[in-house]
Amino acid sequence: MKKSFSKKTYLILLFGIFVFSSTNMLAQSKIISGTVIDGDLGGPLPGVTVLVKGTSNGAATDFDGNFTVSVDNPNAILVFSYIGYQTQEVNVSGKTTLNVSLQPSLESLDQVVVIGYGTAKKSDLTGSVVTIGGDDLKKQSISNVAEALTGRLAGVQVTSSEGSPDSEIKIRVRGGGSLTQDASPLIIVDGFPVNSMSDVSPADIENISVLKDASSTAIYGSRGANGVVIITTKSGKDGKISTNFNMFYGVSKIANTIDVLEPQDFVKWQYEYALLDNPDDLSSYEKYFGQWQDYDQYIGMKGNNWQKQIYGRMGEVQSRDLAVRGGSEKMNFNFNYAHYDQKAIMIGSNFKRDNLSLALKSKAGEKVDLSFTFRYSNTEINGGGANEQNEVSSADARLRHSVGYSPIPLPGLTTTNTDEALSSYLVNPFVAVDDNQRKQLRKNFNLLGSMTWEIIDNLSYKTELGLDNRNDLDYRFYGRSTYYASNRPPAELQGLPSLLSTDEKRVKFRNANTFNYDFKNVLGDNHALKLLLGEEMIVERRNEVESEIQGFPKFFDFDTSRHLTTQGTPLTVDDFYSPDDKLLSFFGRVNYDFKNRYLFTATYRADGSSKFLGSNQWGYFPSAAVAWKLSEENFLKNASWINTLKLRLSYGEAGNNNIPSGQTVQSFQSKTTSYINGVSSYWAASNTLANPDLKWETTVTKNLGLDFDFFKGRISGSVEAYKNVTTDLLINFPVPGSGYDTQYRNMGEVQNTGIDASLNVVAISKLDYGLSFSFNMGFNKNKINSLGVMDDFGINTNWASTQIGNDYVVNVGESVGAMYGYQNDGRYEVSDFDYDVSSGTYTLKAGVADNSAVIGQVMPGSIKLKDINGDGVVDVNDNTIIGDANPKFTGGFTLNANAYGFDLSAAFNFSVGNDIYNANKIEFTTSNQNGQYRNLSTIMADGKRWTNLDPATGQLVTDPTQLSALNANTTMWSPFMSRYLFSDWAVEDGSFLRLNTLTLGYTVPESLLTDVGVSKLRFYLTANNVFIITNYSGLDPEVNTRRKTPLTPGVDYSPYPRSRSLVFGLNLNF
Repeated sequence: MKKSFSKKTYLILLFGIFVFSSTNMLAQSKIISGTVIDGDLGGPLPGVTVLVKGTSNGAATDFDGNFTVSVDNPNAILVFSYIGYQTQEVNVSGKTTLNVSLQPSLESLDQVVVIGYGTAKKSDLTGSVVTIGGDDLKKQSISNVAEALTGRLAGVQVTSSEGSPDSEIKIRVRGGGSLTQDASPLIIVDGFPVNSMSDVSPADIENISVLKDASSTAIYGSRGANGVVIITTKSGKDGKISTNFNMFYGVSKIANTIDVLEPQDFVKWQYEYALLDNPDDLSSYEKYFGQWQDYDQYIGMKGNNWQKQIYGRMGEVQSRDLAVRGGSEKMNFNFNYAHYDQKAIMIGSNFKRDNLSLALKSKAGEKVDLSFTFRYSNTEINGGGANEQNEVSSADARLRHSVGYSPIPLPGLTTTNTDEALSSYLVNPFVAVDDNQRKQLRKNFNLLGSMTWEIIDNLSYKTELGLDNRNDLDYRFYGRSTYYASNRPPAELQGLPSLLSTDEKRVKFRNANTFNYDFKNVLGDNHALKLLLGEEMIVERRNEVESEIQGFPKFFDFDTSRHLTTQGTPLTVDDFYSPDDKLLSFFGRVNYDFKNRYLFTATYRADGSSKFLGSNQWGYFPSAAVAWKLSEENFLKNASWINTLKLRLSYGEAGNNNIPSGQTVQSFQSKTTSYINGVSSYWAASNTLANPDLKWETTVTKNLGLDFDFFKGRISGSVEAYKNVTTDLLINFPVPGSGYDTQYRNMGEVQNTGIDASLNVVAISKLDYGLSFSFNMGFNKNKINSLGVMDDFGINTNWASTQIGNDYVVNVGESVGAMYGYQNDGRYEVSDFDYDVSSGTYTLKAGVADNSAVIGQVMPGSIKLKDINGDGVVDVNDNTIIGDANPKFTGGFTLNANAYGFDLSAAFNFSVGNDIYNANKIEFTTSNQNGQYRNLSTIMADGKRWTNLDPATGQLVTDPTQLSALNANTTMWSPFMSRYLFSDWAVEDGSFLRLNTLTLGYTVPESLLTDVGVSKLRFYLTANNVFIITNYSGLDPEVNTRRKTPLTPGVDYSPYPRSRSLVFGLNLNF
């Protein structure tokens, strides 16, 4: 009985406890459901991990971004995490439904970074890599992707040559390594090497990585010596289809002009010029300006501002892009169309581009992934820069006419295009633009395909095929007023319009095959080992046809000449077929990680190039890098404020074969000449002196870096020191007397040493508001260690034709970009001369250096130069280094703030310590033998410049006492001299700080958009080129207008002026 009762009692109690517990659990647990979306694109995010904080209980979002999870605690916190996005925590108190928006995490140390032939976590990098995300690009109203890098990446200098819509944008990674060849980095778009990033729409970019040290770039071997820029475009995502529409419209105006003399001062100088040139014949003055007695009519007269008439129109820019993205687990896609249209500030200058892209990804079974990408770009550019790289003569540079043309109508000159006007260099600025026209048509399409096969677990094979087809058509029209039309054609055709055209076709094919193996199931938990082996083949074929047609009827304009080519006389048709550029490569990489604490990376690449012969054909490029995560060590484990502290050290070699094909074998080009005896002649013209001994240019890089992340990402950044040494420089060497102009040779050595630093600070991070800063700076010192058999050689920028000799010098021990000229010593005063009363002539006193070999006749008021060698005569032997175009350091900083839907961002960039060769300053302060009737800048205004004119009598003053009194308060020399000269007076400090962009945006609350099917709507207003702080007297210190060779940076001559713009835009996501 007792036993039976005990069992029964036990069962009853056990049942009661179970029922009570179950009832209690049901009372406390609840179901939370909701949707997670991409905070940037607005579409659902499948695969997001949803965990109850402090437990292992959780779920993952489905294909539509939906989730359901059970929580026991009514005040539980759900943690939402997804690779590449900011982790978000949400308290479920009082809620059963949650709609969560995850924002991309661009600065997370677990961010996936694209590197050569693969990806890596940012925290596991051993090399020097910096990145910028597509979101940063989307916030900027830009036409060229390169603009988005300006001032944002440490050690990456981005400069624009001038302000034209198609201005050349130079990217230099740690100074670049080459000397006479292009030092631009290798540009990779979705694995395919391209010549320019300008054909990629900014709206289509997912992210950009810049590889800076050889540990990172050596995997690209021969092409990575100057750094690598990797662009990854957007691909499809699993989930519902999302549609994004972005647009902006803006207006722009010229930011700065050169101040010139008003009519009163202009006419006064014209009279003095005529007296100085020939006091017995003033007809050159009187035929346009009347008698000196009539001078009063010009007092107070307002002059014509030609700069504002040529460059002062209201520019307009508009951009629209549409992206559709989505798919399933089996297939996804991304479609993008972008249209960019700009009416620039210069008359006749316009830029238009259309981009189309389609990316497809598909699963062909359990283990095979397929991808396909198609991109098409169509660009049309009308007009051109004010001063172009391939201009026949700087005399045709457009800005010089709008500055130098007479500010008043010239009586007796009835038309601006008469023979009289042309012979007197009186080219109306409007005629100068109409007579120097250019149209560029660029078409580019790119096909990429890949297959990835997971052969077994952790072993995959990937094959890639790519085809890039580019066609550039360039028309140049030279009307009657141009230097070309007046000088280049045969005598009987001179003074008549000419048309030049270049049709260039480039086709590039690429095939790459890689194997990746992860040893994670082979080694223990403390070891991680990954292996990459690959092979790559690239073949590029180039064909160029140039034609030159002269002698069109003189009334023909650009469009008429282009459509009626038979009305001109064909001069030449050159058909250039370059030998195929072939590259065959084998490469490998090993990544090893011990205890997630000690990291090691080694790469090796062998490149065989058709540009070299025999044993020189192959180049071998190894690299190695180690990293130590100090933050994982026990001695730092208790420092909770240190999240990451990583030390990196790398060494590597990379190569450069960036020379034209066919330099090792004597080559000939077919050519058709149509004016010899009136019939066509076909002949073989040798165009190069071959050098069969050419070999790879090699860069050795050493890098030491420290990465840090403190206070859970509140403060992060890196500091790096590097030394790059480039040997066997590929130099285009002059070979006079050989029958050829130049020959490529391996000679010399150049080095770049410096420090890169970046800092990111999240000052405030709240749900409804935040504030963050980022700062970067790069110090780089360039030095030429050797020039082989030479000690130095000079380079002529040719902006002044032959009037100025070599104005740059390449000298051992100096930097590339050393400016070479005279040192200014003020002006000659009356006291420097002995005066002969009887003849009225001045003779230099003994001991006063004589400038006449440089400037012609020397008189009181002439510019004075220093006699460096002390021989009493100033001549070419007194030239010395007077400037350095290289900045001491460059960088930028950004500010980002947001509050309750509003966002504010400001981006600055700066350069410190670089010199600028202000050639404009020389030209517009000099009246040489061709300078009559040309206006001057206000540097030479009356009261500032030396004068010999007595305004009361209209006669030249020769008496020493009167001449001294007349110029007692003037500081400048006389503009009257026989030729231009380059002295340190024209070398200026180009340091600047620019507020590049300032953006204010507002994102409409989601609650107001749900009913209309819109997931995100943002409006913004952006000001570009807001202001600049600089002591530079020119139009803009960020300039580089003489670009035929990288040896002459920092020249400011007749640039296309920069504009200042205001842009309104919107981002709309469905």
